[in-house]
Amino acid sequence: MIETPPSSPVRVDVVLPCLDEAQALPWVLDRIPQGWRAIVVDNGSTDGSADIARELGAHVVHEPRRGFGAACHAGLTAATAEIVCFCDCDASLNPALLPGLAAPVLDGSADLVLGRRRPTTPTAWPAHARLANLELARLIRRRTGLRLRDLGPMRAARREALLALDLTDRRSGYPLQMVVRAADAGWRVQETDVPYHPRTGRSKVTGTWRGTWHAVRDMRAVLDEQPIRTAAVASAQGGGR
Repeated sequence: MIETPPSSPVRVDVVLPCLDEAQALPWVLDRIPQGWRAIVVDNGSTDGSADIARELGAHVVHEPRRGFGAACHAGLTAATAEIVCFCDCDASLNPALLPGLAAPVLDGSADLVLGRRRPTTPTAWPAHARLANLELARLIRRRTGLRLRDLGPMRAARREALLALDLTDRRSGYPLQMVVRAADAGWRVQETDVPYHPRTGRSKVTGTWRGTWHAVRDMRAVLDEQPIRTAAVASAQGGGR
């Protein structure tokens, strides 16, 4: 990966929440599209992930408060580009596919694009995680009307519009809250298929039944929220229409 210094004008920032991903980082960062900036958000790693990311040219942000949402939001607030992408940092998703994912946002035909995970092997996506995802898709459809098939962690949207959503969840509910509030704000949400590979290292969330249960609990709390009016409608419309 070629480093893009924070002071350089870039159109796309890629937020990579990171907790002990030293093994996966070289593979992930080598596939960041040229000219895009990788923002690795270290969420308390003890394996030297932050140093590795910095040596490989990424912009490193430290977020001491544990939680997937805390890491994602720290990366969003550190971003300066017009478009922000999110991608897991465990080598399960290939960042080289991000330009295709972000294209509808860049050309103004969509406000939020999600990568629908398509497992490349039977072990890439544990059965319990897939079942939880199917139930979540059903609940999202009932709550928002969006007919999504996956709450994919690879996604793209405009930075100012995302900030206007006023996201508050700092745990596993963050990706869901983004989608729910985007739907409430009238965003055009799309899905596109992306290959999903077996992750490198141990999963911190959906790799176990307990982790999956905690994630579902966090997400149910998000689904129980009442719709709120934010500035996100104007932000999304102003950016790409």
